[in-house]
Amino acid sequence: MKCYFIVNPNSRGGKGLRLWNRARAYMTKRGIEYEIFFTDAPGDAAFIAKTLTEAVQDEPVRVFVIGDDGTLNEVLNGLKHLSEVTLGFISTAPVEGCARSLHLSANPGKLLKAVSTGGSPARIEAMDYGVLTCENGEIIRRFAGSSGIGFDAAINGRMNRFLNEGPRFLRSRRIAAFRECLKELVTSRPVRGYVILDGERRVEFNNLMFVSVHIHPYERSFRFGSYADPKDGMLEICVVNCRNRLRLIPLLLRSRFRGLTDCSRVRLFQCREAHVHFDRPCIVHTDGETIRSQTDLEFRCVRQQLNLFR
Repeated sequence: MKCYFIVNPNSRGGKGLRLWNRARAYMTKRGIEYEIFFTDAPGDAAFIAKTLTEAVQDEPVRVFVIGDDGTLNEVLNGLKHLSEVTLGFISTAPVEGCARSLHLSANPGKLLKAVSTGGSPARIEAMDYGVLTCENGEIIRRFAGSSGIGFDAAINGRMNRFLNEGPRFLRSRRIAAFRECLKELVTSRPVRGYVILDGERRVEFNNLMFVSVHIHPYERSFRFGSYADPKDGMLEICVVNCRNRLRLIPLLLRSRFRGLTDCSRVRLFQCREAHVHFDRPCIVHTDGETIRSQTDLEFRCVRQQLNLFR
Protein backbone atom coordinates (compact mmCIF):
# COMPACT_ATOMS: atom_id res chain seq x y z
CA MET A 1 0.00 0.00 0.00
CA LYS A 2 1.31 3.43 -0.96
CA CYS A 3 2.27 5.82 1.84
CA TYR A 4 1.55 9.53 1.50
CA PHE A 5 3.87 12.03 3.15
CA ILE A 6 2.97 15.62 4.02
CA VAL A 7 6.20 17.38 4.94
CA ASN A 8 6.85 20.84 6.31
CA PRO A 9 10.49 21.20 5.17
CA ASN A 10 11.06 24.45 7.08
CA SER A 11 9.78 23.17 10.41
CA ARG A 12 12.24 23.88 13.24
CA GLY A 13 14.88 25.49 11.06
CA GLY A 14 14.87 22.88 8.29
CA LYS A 15 14.63 19.82 10.53
CA GLY A 16 11.54 18.71 8.62
CA LEU A 17 13.54 18.37 5.42
CA ARG A 18 16.35 16.50 7.19
CA LEU A 19 13.88 14.02 8.70
CA TRP A 20 12.27 13.53 5.28
CA ASN A 21 15.66 12.71 3.73
CA ARG A 22 16.16 10.02 6.37
CA ALA A 23 12.66 8.64 5.82
CA ARG A 24 13.15 8.59 2.05
CA ALA A 25 16.42 6.69 2.39
CA TYR A 26 14.74 4.11 4.63
CA MET A 27 11.84 3.55 2.21
CA THR A 28 14.03 3.46 -0.90
CA LYS A 29 16.20 0.78 0.68
CA ARG A 30 13.16 -1.36 1.52
CA GLY A 31 11.15 -0.74 -1.63
CA ILE A 32 8.22 1.01 0.08
CA GLU A 33 6.01 2.89 -2.37
CA TYR A 34 5.38 6.52 -1.41
CA GLU A 35 4.27 9.92 -2.64
CA ILE A 36 5.55 13.17 -1.16
CA PHE A 37 3.90 16.59 -0.77
CA PHE A 38 5.80 19.60 0.60
CA THR A 39 4.09 22.56 2.27
CA ASP A 40 5.07 26.12 1.46
CA ALA A 41 2.61 28.24 3.45
CA PRO A 42 0.03 28.00 6.26
CA GLY A 43 -3.01 26.05 5.10
CA ASP A 44 -1.12 23.90 2.60
CA ALA A 45 -1.09 20.81 4.83
CA ALA A 46 -4.86 20.98 5.37
CA PHE A 47 -5.51 21.37 1.63
CA ILE A 48 -3.22 18.45 0.75
CA ALA A 49 -4.82 16.21 3.39
CA LYS A 50 -8.30 17.10 2.13
CA THR A 51 -7.34 16.41 -1.48
CA LEU A 52 -5.81 13.03 -0.61
CA THR A 53 -8.73 11.74 1.42
CA GLU A 54 -11.96 13.35 0.18
CA ALA A 55 -12.38 10.75 -2.60
CA VAL A 56 -11.72 7.80 -0.29
CA GLN A 57 -14.60 5.35 0.13
CA ASP A 58 -13.96 2.23 2.20
CA GLU A 59 -10.33 2.28 1.17
CA PRO A 60 -7.59 2.58 3.84
CA VAL A 61 -5.09 5.39 3.46
CA ARG A 62 -1.75 5.90 5.22
CA VAL A 63 -0.74 9.52 5.74
CA PHE A 64 2.56 10.42 7.40
CA VAL A 65 3.15 13.92 8.73
CA ILE A 66 6.63 15.38 9.18
CA GLY A 67 6.56 18.65 11.08
CA ASP A 68 5.53 19.98 14.48
CA ASP A 69 2.17 19.94 16.27
CA GLY A 70 0.95 22.80 14.09
CA THR A 71 1.52 20.76 10.92
CA LEU A 72 -0.26 17.79 12.50
CA ASN A 73 -3.17 20.06 13.44
CA GLU A 74 -3.53 21.30 9.86
CA VAL A 75 -3.54 17.75 8.52
CA LEU A 76 -6.08 16.61 11.11
CA ASN A 77 -8.40 19.45 10.13
CA GLY A 78 -8.07 18.66 6.44
CA LEU A 79 -8.69 14.91 6.62
CA LYS A 80 -11.93 13.45 5.30
CA HIS A 81 -13.31 9.95 6.06
CA LEU A 82 -11.16 9.86 9.18
CA SER A 83 -12.07 6.25 10.00
CA GLU A 84 -10.29 5.10 6.82
CA VAL A 85 -7.08 7.00 7.56
CA THR A 86 -4.10 5.87 9.61
CA LEU A 87 -1.78 8.69 10.61
CA GLY A 88 1.92 8.55 11.27
CA PHE A 89 3.57 11.49 13.02
CA ILE A 90 7.32 12.13 12.71
CA SER A 91 7.79 15.16 14.89
CA THR A 92 10.43 17.84 14.46
CA ALA A 93 9.90 18.60 18.17
CA PRO A 94 9.93 15.19 19.90
CA VAL A 95 10.26 16.73 23.38
CA GLU A 96 7.06 18.77 22.99
CA GLY A 97 3.32 18.29 22.65
CA CYS A 98 1.85 15.10 21.20
CA ALA A 99 5.22 13.49 20.47
CA ARG A 100 6.34 13.91 24.08
CA SER A 101 3.01 12.70 25.48
CA LEU A 102 3.04 9.58 23.28
CA HIS A 103 6.81 8.98 23.60
CA LEU A 104 7.17 9.00 19.83
CA SER A 105 10.65 8.43 18.49
CA ALA A 106 12.49 11.11 16.53
CA ASN A 107 13.91 8.32 14.35
CA PRO A 108 11.75 7.91 11.20
CA GLY A 109 12.94 4.33 10.79
CA LYS A 110 11.27 3.17 14.00
CA LEU A 111 7.88 4.45 12.86
CA LEU A 112 8.26 3.31 9.25
CA LYS A 113 9.12 -0.17 10.43
CA ALA A 114 5.38 -0.54 11.04
CA VAL A 115 4.87 -0.10 7.30
CA SER A 116 7.61 -2.46 6.20
CA THR A 117 6.26 -5.16 8.56
CA GLY A 118 2.72 -4.75 7.26
CA GLY A 119 1.40 -2.37 9.86
CA SER A 120 0.18 -5.04 12.26
CA PRO A 121 -2.69 -4.04 14.58
CA ALA A 122 -0.29 -3.94 17.52
CA ARG A 123 1.42 -0.97 15.85
CA ILE A 124 -1.81 1.01 15.36
CA GLU A 125 -3.70 2.61 18.25
CA ALA A 126 -7.06 4.40 18.28
CA MET A 127 -6.69 7.79 19.97
CA ASP A 128 -9.11 10.48 21.08
CA TYR A 129 -9.16 13.91 19.49
CA GLY A 130 -10.87 17.14 20.47
CA VAL A 131 -13.24 19.45 18.63
CA LEU A 132 -13.49 23.19 19.23
CA THR A 133 -16.60 25.07 18.07
CA CYS A 134 -17.11 28.84 18.25
CA GLU A 135 -18.99 31.71 16.60
CA ASN A 136 -22.23 29.69 16.50
CA GLY A 137 -20.63 26.86 14.55
CA GLU A 138 -18.93 29.03 11.94
CA ILE A 139 -15.51 27.90 13.21
CA ILE A 140 -15.00 24.20 13.90
CA ARG A 141 -11.46 22.98 14.56
CA ARG A 142 -10.14 19.58 15.54
CA PHE A 143 -7.13 19.30 17.81
CA ALA A 144 -4.90 16.33 18.51
CA GLY A 145 -3.22 17.44 21.74
CA SER A 146 -4.50 20.64 23.30
CA SER A 147 -6.47 23.83 22.81
CA GLY A 148 -6.92 26.90 24.94
CA ILE A 149 -7.81 30.54 25.41
CA GLY A 150 -5.99 33.38 27.14
CA PHE A 151 -2.36 33.77 28.17
CA ASP A 152 -0.98 30.55 26.64
CA ALA A 153 -2.76 31.10 23.32
CA ALA A 154 -1.52 34.70 23.20
CA ILE A 155 2.08 33.51 23.60
CA ASN A 156 1.56 31.01 20.76
CA GLY A 157 0.25 33.80 18.56
CA ARG A 158 3.11 36.13 19.43
CA MET A 159 5.67 33.36 18.82
CA ASN A 160 4.22 32.48 15.42
CA ARG A 161 4.30 36.12 14.31
CA PHE A 162 7.84 36.65 15.60
CA LEU A 163 9.17 33.48 13.95
CA ASN A 164 7.61 34.50 10.63
CA GLU A 165 8.33 38.22 10.68
CA GLY A 166 11.12 38.87 13.19
CA PRO A 167 14.83 39.35 12.37
CA ARG A 168 16.21 36.14 10.89
CA PHE A 169 19.18 36.00 13.26
CA LEU A 170 16.78 36.02 16.23
CA ARG A 171 14.41 33.34 14.91
CA SER A 172 15.19 30.82 17.63
CA ARG A 173 12.18 29.20 19.29
CA ARG A 174 13.76 29.51 22.74
CA ILE A 175 14.49 33.19 22.22
CA ALA A 176 11.01 33.72 20.83
CA ALA A 177 9.32 31.86 23.71
CA PHE A 178 11.27 33.79 26.36
CA ARG A 179 10.76 37.15 24.66
CA GLU A 180 7.05 36.74 24.00
CA CYS A 181 6.37 35.29 27.46
CA LEU A 182 7.90 38.38 29.07
CA LYS A 183 5.88 40.69 26.82
CA GLU A 184 2.65 38.84 27.58
CA LEU A 185 3.37 38.94 31.32
CA VAL A 186 3.58 42.71 31.08
CA THR A 187 0.50 43.26 28.91
CA SER A 188 -1.94 40.53 29.95
CA ARG A 189 -4.83 41.19 32.33
CA PRO A 190 -7.03 38.70 34.18
CA VAL A 191 -10.65 38.41 33.10
CA ARG A 192 -13.89 37.19 34.62
CA GLY A 193 -15.48 34.08 33.20
CA TYR A 194 -16.86 30.63 33.80
CA VAL A 195 -16.67 26.99 32.71
CA ILE A 196 -19.68 24.69 32.26
CA LEU A 197 -18.81 20.99 32.50
CA ASP A 198 -20.94 18.43 30.63
CA GLY A 199 -23.82 20.93 30.51
CA GLU A 200 -24.45 20.60 34.24
CA ARG A 201 -21.80 22.04 36.52
CA ARG A 202 -20.97 25.75 36.26
CA VAL A 203 -17.80 27.08 37.91
CA GLU A 204 -17.16 30.85 37.96
CA PHE A 205 -13.82 32.65 38.17
CA ASN A 206 -12.88 36.29 38.77
CA ASN A 207 -9.25 36.32 37.62
CA LEU A 208 -8.86 33.97 34.66
CA MET A 209 -5.46 34.05 33.01
CA PHE A 210 -6.00 31.07 30.73
CA VAL A 211 -7.95 27.88 30.23
CA SER A 212 -6.15 24.94 28.62
CA VAL A 213 -8.09 21.92 27.29
CA HIS A 214 -6.23 18.64 26.88
CA ILE A 215 -6.38 15.30 25.12
CA HIS A 216 -2.66 14.75 25.84
CA PRO A 217 -0.82 16.05 28.91
CA TYR A 218 1.63 18.42 27.19
CA GLU A 219 1.10 21.75 25.49
CA ARG A 220 4.47 22.39 23.89
CA SER A 221 6.85 21.61 26.77
CA PHE A 222 4.37 22.51 29.54
CA ARG A 223 2.46 19.78 31.38
CA PHE A 224 -0.82 21.60 31.92
CA GLY A 225 -2.83 18.37 31.59
CA SER A 226 -1.71 16.42 34.62
CA TYR A 227 -4.19 13.54 34.24
CA ALA A 228 -4.96 13.65 30.50
CA ASP A 229 -5.29 10.23 28.85
CA PRO A 230 -5.70 10.08 25.03
CA LYS A 231 -7.84 6.94 25.21
CA ASP A 232 -10.38 7.61 27.97
CA GLY A 233 -12.85 9.75 26.02
CA MET A 234 -12.40 12.65 28.43
CA LEU A 235 -11.10 16.20 28.23
CA GLU A 236 -8.93 17.59 30.98
CA ILE A 237 -9.58 21.26 31.67
CA CYS A 238 -6.79 23.27 33.33
CA VAL A 239 -8.01 26.63 34.66
CA VAL A 240 -5.45 29.14 35.91
CA ASN A 241 -7.12 31.77 38.09
CA CYS A 242 -4.46 34.25 39.18
CA ARG A 243 -4.82 37.95 39.94
CA ASN A 244 -1.08 38.66 40.17
CA ARG A 245 0.56 38.01 36.80
CA LEU A 246 3.96 37.45 38.38
CA ARG A 247 2.60 34.35 40.11
CA LEU A 248 2.37 32.74 36.70
CA ILE A 249 6.17 32.47 36.57
CA PRO A 250 6.55 29.70 39.20
CA LEU A 251 3.50 27.93 37.72
CA LEU A 252 5.06 27.88 34.26
CA LEU A 253 8.40 26.70 35.62
CA ARG A 254 6.75 23.95 37.63
CA SER A 255 4.70 22.77 34.64
CA ARG A 256 7.87 22.15 32.64
CA PHE A 257 9.00 19.48 35.10
CA ARG A 258 5.80 18.17 36.70
CA GLY A 259 2.06 18.64 36.62
CA LEU A 260 0.05 21.42 38.24
CA THR A 261 -1.70 19.30 40.85
CA ASP A 262 -2.07 20.78 44.34
CA CYS A 263 -1.61 24.36 43.13
CA SER A 264 -3.88 26.86 44.84
CA ARG A 265 -4.27 29.01 41.71
CA VAL A 266 -5.03 26.05 39.39
CA ARG A 267 -8.24 24.04 39.06
CA LEU A 268 -8.30 20.78 37.11
CA PHE A 269 -11.51 19.21 35.79
CA GLN A 270 -12.39 16.21 33.65
CA CYS A 271 -15.43 16.06 31.38
CA ARG A 272 -16.63 14.98 27.94
CA GLU A 273 -17.88 18.42 26.91
CA ALA A 274 -17.16 21.93 28.15
CA HIS A 275 -18.35 25.46 27.52
CA VAL A 276 -15.81 28.20 28.31
CA HIS A 277 -16.81 31.85 28.59
CA PHE A 278 -14.52 34.89 28.97
CA ASP A 279 -16.05 38.33 29.58
CA ARG A 280 -13.44 39.84 27.24
CA PRO A 281 -12.38 38.44 23.84
CA CYS A 282 -9.09 36.56 24.09
CA ILE A 283 -6.94 34.74 21.56
CA VAL A 284 -7.54 31.00 21.02
CA HIS A 285 -5.27 28.20 19.83
CA THR A 286 -5.56 24.58 18.71
CA ASP A 287 -2.27 22.65 18.92
CA GLY A 288 -0.43 25.99 18.87
CA GLU A 289 -2.23 27.31 15.77
CA THR A 290 -4.10 30.49 16.69
CA ILE A 291 -7.49 31.75 15.58
CA ARG A 292 -9.03 35.16 16.19
CA SER A 293 -10.12 36.30 19.65
CA GLN A 294 -13.29 34.77 21.11
CA THR A 295 -15.45 34.96 24.23
CA ASP A 296 -17.37 31.67 24.04
CA LEU A 297 -15.98 28.25 23.14
CA GLU A 298 -17.45 24.76 23.01
CA PHE A 299 -15.16 21.75 23.45
CA ARG A 300 -15.91 18.06 23.09
CA CYS A 301 -13.91 14.84 22.96
CA VAL A 302 -14.31 12.29 20.16
CA ARG A 303 -13.29 8.95 21.60
CA GLN A 304 -10.78 6.68 19.86
CA GLN A 305 -11.52 7.74 16.28
CA LEU A 306 -7.98 8.80 15.35
CA ASN A 307 -5.89 5.84 14.15
CA LEU A 308 -2.21 6.45 14.82
CA PHE A 309 0.94 4.47 14.06
CA ARG A 310 3.04 4.00 17.20
